[in-house]
Amino acid sequence: MEGLSLENMKMPERPLFLCVLANTETAYIEGLSAAGKTAKLTDYTPPGDAEVLETGMVVDIPILPMTPPYDTPTPALITRVALDMTGVPHMLVNAGLKILPAKTVPLVDIGGSPGKDIREPIAVPDAQGIFERGLSLGRELKDKYDFVMIGESIPAGTTTANAVLAALGYDGNVSSSASTNPLGLKKEVVKDALASSGIKPGDLRNDPMEAIRCVGDPMMAAVAGIATGLEDIPVVLAGGTQMAAVFAVIKHLGYGTDNITIVTTCYVMNDTSAHFAAIADKLSAKAYATDPGFGHSRLQGLRQYEAGFVKEGVGAGGAIYLAQMFGISAEKLRAEIEMLCEKLSEYGDIERVK
Repeated sequence: MEGLSLENMKMPERPLFLCVLANTETAYIEGLSAAGKTAKLTDYTPPGDAEVLETGMVVDIPILPMTPPYDTPTPALITRVALDMTGVPHMLVNAGLKILPAKTVPLVDIGGSPGKDIREPIAVPDAQGIFERGLSLGRELKDKYDFVMIGESIPAGTTTANAVLAALGYDGNVSSSASTNPLGLKKEVVKDALASSGIKPGDLRNDPMEAIRCVGDPMMAAVAGIATGLEDIPVVLAGGTQMAAVFAVIKHLGYGTDNITIVTTCYVMNDTSAHFAAIADKLSAKAYATDPGFGHSRLQGLRQYEAGFVKEGVGAGGAIYLAQMFGISAEKLRAEIEMLCEKLSEYGDIERVK
């Protein structure tokens, strides 16, 4: 899968990193998402990621973005460091949050609502509206920037991605933020989701927005709209199997995809429990993986990425690629990430943050 290698990418003059934030009640299914200490606490993950991306620290969100016992950091921290080092501007888009970040964190609101549990008949009632408002935003941005990278933060997004891919006729396992991918639970949830909407695998191959409406999430509709509105400027979908699902939606809507590349981390690309590379191949999607070399980190929390924890999110794989584009070595990037990890871990118990 030849993608945006450092050798074939023209250096942009006006780049933008954009992150789309949303929630889905699918994350309330216990054991499905590792993006929160409990299922209900996943509501705080996207706004917490937004605060870290904007400030390098949590502000109002009462959840430290570090997973015990080794202080494994949210990928938002990786993206924050990469954007800080490169000076690439960023934009945060609210596509359907349950909880908003601090008022000091600027959000572009495209009028989305949190997604329902995909086991209900309709998961995203306004999928088409979210797509169209995302399309309008993309069209506004295409005249201001010559390169746009789009990341996401939505707990349980790999499961909703799996359901949409199934509705479009693509079979294959998706990745997970957990070290042990709960594939059995995901398959059961997807099966129930399709059944509740009266869908068989492949039924909605020619109607991808209906697939999102029935079994998807608001992030997908927003990112598909924004990427489509950007038209022919280079677009990077920064993420793993979720962005493969978004790519599939754009493709099956009939829009061109020659300008789009999926960039993820090596932790997703090499995940033997998932089929990211195979799904990308089936989609004829250009894909590229970045390696931050966390196995060489002096911090056990970052080494946990090598052990299969977290893997990706908040555009981390793409942000690492951005750093490489700007000539920043993996060693230098990792050193800065380690410093921010240590700063966050000093807070320890969240009671000290309140």
